[in-house]
Amino acid sequence: MTPDTRQDIFFLSHGLRCAAWFYPARGTAPSALVILAHGLGATRELGLDAYALRFQAAGFSVLIFDYRHYGGSEGVPRELMSVGKQLDDWRAAIAFGKTLPGVDSNRVAIWGSSFGGGHVMALASEELGIAAAVSQVPFSDGLASLLKIPMLTAVLITLNALVDIASQLLGLSPRYINLVGKPGEVAMMSAADCEDGYMKLVPPDVLASGAWRNKMCARAGLIIPMYMPRRRALRIKIPILFVIAENDSIAPAGPTHATATRIASAEVKSYPNGHFDYYSGNGFEQVVADELEFLMRHLST
Repeated sequence: MTPDTRQDIFFLSHGLRCAAWFYPARGTAPSALVILAHGLGATRELGLDAYALRFQAAGFSVLIFDYRHYGGSEGVPRELMSVGKQLDDWRAAIAFGKTLPGVDSNRVAIWGSSFGGGHVMALASEELGIAAAVSQVPFSDGLASLLKIPMLTAVLITLNALVDIASQLLGLSPRYINLVGKPGEVAMMSAADCEDGYMKLVPPDVLASGAWRNKMCARAGLIIPMYMPRRRALRIKIPILFVIAENDSIAPAGPTHATATRIASAEVKSYPNGHFDYYSGNGFEQVVADELEFLMRHLST
């Protein structure tokens, strides 16, 4: 199965277009739908197609979307990360997905990775008519992630964030910092495995076209540490699968494990890997098989 099975579509979130790919299930019977979105600063092209094609081959319809301000979606300034806006984009995607042709609106699951995995934790606690959720290597605790950053780097990120907020208030152009960088660089993610792991996900043509850029409005440096999806997750009632990387340099495994033990409907799959090891090779094959088994059980007719 190849990407020509997907359709370029869009939906509206607060009046702006969110670009999306739709992978319709083959067959005439209404199918379950899995909605996917990526992590911090990432777009559809960065490894999600492999998951979509595997889910589609198993009989599901699939919807992948870009958050506003990123990728093919509308929104200025570019590369602006807003937790509230991204959660609203998810809600709009869920409502829109239920209207897609051939979709059974009672069998909708959400799947998010990294920062998107944190969003899934938060959204699964709401009354959105979701049947199941997959939270992959989730960003579950902003403070725990902050403590993984060297103090000097954290201070420099904070200073840049304050400049960016001041620029916003004065109507000036945003202050940007790198999304990923080497250890010691001022970047949102700069652990030893971040630059190499993240950049391997960026297709050369996407990088060359500028559709994805290694930058982010610096104000996110004050927002990310305060985001605690694990607190909302304690209200989850629907089936949810947590996919945890025990050697995660960005989203520590401990808070997610602790949260999962307090959710009666939670299942956990844990692997001795790092944060970026699930988009190709053996890491991908193992994870996608476990996720498919979970989705087949909870989205069956």
